[in-house]
Amino acid sequence: MTVSDALLSPLLAADPARPLITFYDDATGERIELSGATFANWVAKTANLLRDECDVEPGAPVAVLLPAHWQTAAALCAVWSCGAEIVADPAGAEVALADAEHLEEAGSAGLVVGFSLDAFGQGLGDALPGGAVDYATEVRVHGDHFDPLAPVPDDTPALAGADVATVVATARARAAELGLSADDRVLATGAWPVATAGGLVDGFLAVLAAGASLVQVRHPAGDQTHRAGTEKVTRTLA
Repeated sequence: MTVSDALLSPLLAADPARPLITFYDDATGERIELSGATFANWVAKTANLLRDECDVEPGAPVAVLLPAHWQTAAALCAVWSCGAEIVADPAGAEVALADAEHLEEAGSAGLVVGFSLDAFGQGLGDALPGGAVDYATEVRVHGDHFDPLAPVPDDTPALAGADVATVVATARARAAELGLSADDRVLATGAWPVATAGGLVDGFLAVLAAGASLVQVRHPAGDQTHRAGTEKVTRTLA
């Protein structure tokens, strides 16, 4: 079982129409809300892209150089759906997923997938390095369902050297420590560093493990009290 299967599947089984991620970017005014079903479609599309166009296989190291963003969440789950390992360092990685600010750094990987993170799906255009894959323009043609080629063993590396079983157990334990439940709507403004599991677990995986709903804010501007009330937030994480 993959990390995505273990943490996302129960949430989808419970209520696929419920909002899973509500994303804000206060620098651009963007707001997008994805139900569990819609998010799962993006995960499947991205996993198909990674496997079919980027040759990502189980055990492959995939560097993620992306901010806390709904597309990052889909990409993380897609990497795990492929049975691959998420790492921080693109040097030695077979594939690196990077936004515009990290394209040069990502160039040390075997293949770069560039993310514009544009709210309207516009690609990187001339900013995309030669030979790189433009996520925004390529992902849309891929299927909404992903069929793994083979089961992923629990001892397969998944995140910064930790295997699938460890990542899942850590996420569930952290959800319990934070007191999160399926009834919670969690507001978070922090980053999702992948060099160590901590920030990513607290900011994203623990919320999934609890079956909760995430309100993720990028470039937060000022106090979030009003937003918390508008979004019916029950818990706030840094």
